[in-house]
Amino acid sequence: MSGVRQLRLVVTADDYEEALRFYRDVLGLTEEGAFQAEGGHVTILDAGRATLEITDRKHAEYIDKVEVGRRVAGHIRVAFEVDDTQAVTDTLRDRAEVIAEPTVTPWNSLNARLEGPAGLQLTIFEELDTEG
Repeated sequence: MSGVRQLRLVVTADDYEEALRFYRDVLGLTEEGAFQAEGGHVTILDAGRATLEITDRKHAEYIDKVEVGRRVAGHIRVAFEVDDTQAVTDTLRDRAEVIAEPTVTPWNSLNARLEGPAGLQLTIFEELDTEG
């Protein structure tokens, strides 16, 4: 029985405004709240359902190989499930570096890899139809 009710990934961004514009305005995460204290700012964005994915280095290397072709991610990578990977990648490409264009994975999703603001490596993924 878990007492955990929410997973919140907290990212410290050197360029807060750029990161906020990207994740809220371009990627489309909904703002849940914004607060200020002692000259600093924080905004909480709703990213839908959260999961914590734990992987060992060997499997992380495999994921990078499938999505990018080589090991590129650090120890944290943020993945966002979307309805249309290609459309979201096209929307983000002006504000983020596309490391790998959308590719179909062995686990039947369409994944793209980007380097987003605040030093976050992102996977944008779409679950593909499992019915033929």
